[in-house]
Amino acid sequence: MSPKMPIPVQVGNVTDKQLTITWSDGHRSNYSWQNLRINCPCAACKGEFGYRPPRLTAQNIPPTIRAMSMGRVGAYALRFSWSDNHDTGLYTFNVLRHELCECEECVRSRSA
Repeated sequence: MSPKMPIPVQVGNVTDKQLTITWSDGHRSNYSWQNLRINCPCAACKGEFGYRPPRLTAQNIPPTIRAMSMGRVGAYALRFSWSDNHDTGLYTFNVLRHELCECEECVRSRSA
C-alpha cells in the first residue's frame, strides 16, 4: 500500500513575497515566485512529444515576476496566473512538495 500524498492544509497569498504552503504531513514549504515560474510544467514551457523548447532560466524570467492569482485544480494541483500573462501550468501537489520546495531540508536532501 502506498503512503498518502500530502495535501496543502494552508496556502499563502499571491501578495506575499514568496509562496508558503503547509502540508498535511506538517512540512512547511517555501517557493520564490521566480523559481515557480521558471519551473512551469506546461507543454509550452517544458515541451511535449517532439517539441522541446529551450529551458527557462533566470535570464528569461525576471525576479519581479508575480502570480496575479492562484487556484486549486481538483484535489491534485495549483494553477497560477502570472504577471507575464502565462497561465497554463498545473503544478501538481507531488511536484510542489517533492521537487520544487526551496526549504533548507528539501534543498539539502535533493543535492545529496
